[in-house]
Amino acid sequence: QVQLVESGGGLVQAGGSLRLSCAASERTFSTSTIAWFRRASGKEREFVAAIRWPSGNTDYATSVKDRFTISRDNAKNTVYLQMNSLKPEDTAVYRCAAGRPRSIDYYAGYNYWGQGTQVTVSS
Repeated sequence: QVQLVESGGGLVQAGGSLRLSCAASERTFSTSTIAWFRRASGKEREFVAAIRWPSGNTDYATSVKDRFTISRDNAKNTVYLQMNSLKPEDTAVYRCAAGRPRSIDYYAGYNYWGQGTQVTVSS
């Protein structure tokens, strides 16, 4: 059973930056595609970014492209989401997920999920 633990959320002003981390409990993590999803209050879960296994290629939602960067450190079993130029509409609970999905942005293709970390961007 893979356990994922997110950290790095918090309160930041618009235009600021945060870096989220997703740490996994075992090596399975290094052979999985890892994604970030978010859910804002009253809204549907939304794909944010993913880093594919084994290619390492990355995918981003249009709304975060050029502002967010996803990366991974397999030696540390950790994936990062660097978020720059944050906007109030980025406010949400962010969760990381691991798996081998057919569709990179479809949440049901991921087997393991973290509990989430809150990101709040004030205007």
